[in-house]
Amino acid sequence: MSTGILLFHPNYAASKVNRRLIDELKSRHLSNVTVRDEYALYPDFKVDKAAEQAFVESVDHLVLEFPFYWYSAPGLLQQWKDTVLTPGWAYAGGTALDGKTLQLVVTTGSPASRYQTDGEYKHTMKELLSPFELTAFRVDLTWREPILVQNTSAITEEELDAAAKAYADAFTD
Repeated sequence: MSTGILLFHPNYAASKVNRRLIDELKSRHLSNVTVRDEYALYPDFKVDKAAEQAFVESVDHLVLEFPFYWYSAPGLLQQWKDTVLTPGWAYAGGTALDGKTLQLVVTTGSPASRYQTDGEYKHTMKELLSPFELTAFRVDLTWREPILVQNTSAITEEELDAAAKAYADAFTD
């Protein structure tokens, strides 16, 4: 199965966690996994619809990876969805995504305990990420449970190593 990881990190160079995840994955030299840094490709937010649609068509498993900002994704990801997931291609008669899967990789600075109905934020990650699951449903992508790396603001090196290994293992056949 071919996997395409679209990384949406506005400051990837300064990222400790997302960079470590990607570095671990790249260290495995997996021929079936391609990573695209969308902010490097589109710093002006002018997403190339044809190029992105061609990329998505070329993979079986699509991964959207991003840090969780203000209980959502960074702005370029929304721009990407608005530009790429068009009627006639992704839905409303379009079948380009049929048979493909979608998974999120989300990093949060806060610990998982805050993302509980009885926690500080009063909502679970499942609830907060539900618009992505609904999008997958709308465009006929099969939803896979997200990979969450949480408490990144206080993550230890050992925890980060374990998270990076589990992340890379998820994409290793």
